[in-house]
Amino acid sequence: MLKGQLPNTGRGLAAHPGSPPTNNGQGPEKSPVLPLNLPAQISNEDPQAKATPFTPKPPTRPRLERALSLDEKAWRRRRFQTSHEDLAARSGASPSRGSLQDEVPRAPTHTDSPPCLSTSLQEIPTSRRAQGSAGGSPNSWGHCISGMIGTSLDLLHRDGALAGSPSRLPAVGQKVASNSLRSADRVDSVQTDCKSRLQSRLFRAHGSLGPGRPPSPLACDAKSFSLLAPIRAKDVRSRSYLEGSLLASGALMGAEELARYFPDRNMALFVATWNMQGQKELPPNLDELLLPAEADYAQDLYVVGVQEGCSDRREWETRLQETLGPHYVTLYSAAHGALYMSVLIRRDLIWFCSEVESSTVTTRIVSHIKTKGALGVSFTFFGTSFLFITSHFTSLLERPPPRSVLTAGDGKVSERLLDYSRTVQGLALPKSVPDTSPFRSDAADVTTRFDGVFWFGDFNFRLSGGRVAVEAILKQDLGEKVSALLQHDQLTQEMKKGSIFKGFQEPDIHFLPSYKFDIGKDSYDTTSKQRTPSYTDRVMYRSRHKGDICPIKYSSCPGIKTSDHRPVYGLFRVKVRPGRDNIPLAAGKFDRELYLIGIKRRISKEIQRQQALKNQHSSTICTVS
Repeated sequence: MLKGQLPNTGRGLAAHPGSPPTNNGQGPEKSPVLPLNLPAQISNEDPQAKATPFTPKPPTRPRLERALSLDEKAWRRRRFQTSHEDLAARSGASPSRGSLQDEVPRAPTHTDSPPCLSTSLQEIPTSRRAQGSAGGSPNSWGHCISGMIGTSLDLLHRDGALAGSPSRLPAVGQKVASNSLRSADRVDSVQTDCKSRLQSRLFRAHGSLGPGRPPSPLACDAKSFSLLAPIRAKDVRSRSYLEGSLLASGALMGAEELARYFPDRNMALFVATWNMQGQKELPPNLDELLLPAEADYAQDLYVVGVQEGCSDRREWETRLQETLGPHYVTLYSAAHGALYMSVLIRRDLIWFCSEVESSTVTTRIVSHIKTKGALGVSFTFFGTSFLFITSHFTSLLERPPPRSVLTAGDGKVSERLLDYSRTVQGLALPKSVPDTSPFRSDAADVTTRFDGVFWFGDFNFRLSGGRVAVEAILKQDLGEKVSALLQHDQLTQEMKKGSIFKGFQEPDIHFLPSYKFDIGKDSYDTTSKQRTPSYTDRVMYRSRHKGDICPIKYSSCPGIKTSDHRPVYGLFRVKVRPGRDNIPLAAGKFDRELYLIGIKRRISKEIQRQQALKNQHSSTICTVS
């Protein structure tokens, strides 16, 4: 333990020839740091023979009482020699009491050391001549002792370990004549710098917290940030009669909360449709569908509709959850026969959704056969209401027409128009969630009751002109053949007439027809039926407010070949408006069981991948011939 004195490390030390003695005329400075208690007389003995280096070690668990006692009782009363006294001692007028032979150190290399968290810092410099050196060689500073005083034992132990490393002290100018004064100035500069860092650190970490509380994430440095803004106590005590309205400052669905998550009020939306042809086999990887390479970031909301879905619906939903990972949860899933729809949302956005409602419509003559029809899902996000509809309209196989009609490719158009009319009239939505703009709604059209409507599915509209004409167009360049194919598209022609999808729009198509392929191949139907390639799978959108929905990407997934249809997806930016808290909220409900299953699968696959890599490295055999 330190007793206030150090061993006689300064005997017989001469002044360094590189620092000429000058007098600045200043009096002694008082330093609150650890001084040096040096012997009063200088011996002529060899300092290497007598001087024993002393390296103090910091205590394992520094105590507050000990650090304060050292700081207050011992080190503040230490008086360093002035330059006058030091010069007098050199000339022989008076014996030297505190001269310290030292060399002006080089400019230190500053390292990124952690800020000091203690209230007192004592550093004991020790000097000794390097063994085996000739002449005046640079002396090295010893280890530093830092009195660690903080609000946490963990911080004490961490900084205590760092304080045990050697410390480089800043250089002192050549104008200082006294070596002892240079030592004092050197220690004072370190103390001043540490105190300034200490104050700034304590101010940042504990500025808004009382003693003993953990630091707030918002109070740390600029590299750390949080979406959770601090709530002032006076705001909590205040009573607002506007609670639940658009003007309320603390409304859950209000403008302030919306601005925290969406500063530009635009949400990223993913919509996909896929006719799975009832195949039991699922693709080994769904990244191409849900995480396309064109998108640098994942979307905020995922809505996937399936027609002729696989027999194991739960397995399909699990695969969706597994692909998107723990950042997403299944907000809602519904089914109508072979029609499936899954809604997945970012985990931190489930609090701003209303209750999710669904409705179905069967368009087959026999209502219990639910292979054709529509499934609608609706909810309100903040103050914007959404409706998602996935449909499977009548195909050519329902009632086989004459061969001449089949070749022309325009059969069943009227029945598909009838399926559309039955859907817009039969979907009973919304139910308990109020309409955001009831004066703009039409009782005969469900698509007019929501701010944003997305209608996607297998509409079964074909390319007219026959297989031979379509194949001739497919041999052209991509840009030219797509525009030429759309001139034969039945759905585009009917939309221009206004007979279907009134008020809807479709993003520009830049991909090849999504139907009909040979399973597992990139070739269109080579069977005896010779189906005409067509754009049967489509995504339509409608906005109550002009410009609220902006399409970003509209494409297909040519790499998924387990069905005769290729999945089609669209990326959108949708404007979201603030809402009111008086609507029935989902209260953060999601499919927890499905979430856990998806996470477990991701973990198990990662373990298998790492094990396979380990086995691959261990099975490598090197042969030397």
